[in-house]
Amino acid sequence: MKRLAVYPGTFDPFTNGHLDIARRAALLFDEVIVAVYAKSSKNIIFSANERTEMIREALSELPNVRTETFDGLVVEYLKNVGAKIIVRGLRAVSDFEYEFQMAHMNRQLWPEAEVVCLITSKSYSFVSATLIREIASLGADLDALVPPNVAVALRKKFGA
Repeated sequence: MKRLAVYPGTFDPFTNGHLDIARRAALLFDEVIVAVYAKSSKNIIFSANERTEMIREALSELPNVRTETFDGLVVEYLKNVGAKIIVRGLRAVSDFEYEFQMAHMNRQLWPEAEVVCLITSKSYSFVSATLIREIASLGADLDALVPPNVAVALRKKFGA
């Protein structure tokens, strides 16, 4: 039986921390879907299609990873694609508290859902999409923080 996992998120923008988690999940599972949440209540800067295309390009060297968009409950998306595993990344204790609550809620909604949390590599523990958006708007060098294609898109978005 194929081990299919879903790595859901807003990914606005996709960072090297996200890339790290996706690469490591690709080693653990037969197939990984990076699922871009299309209808976020967050203050997003890229459309769902833009985020999906950036992620596809950034992950192009991983043959067992694909990128799709979704909306609605992640457990409903899991059922639709035939997965039972949710992959999440943890940077800090505050992430654990949130992910712990979300894991229990997802199990309440669909008891077959399992959550696998991967600890973010130390070099990316401080990177968040929120911080990337903020420093990108201020013209900071992002080359060490996001994949090259995402850095280009951010420079275009903010006119840097």
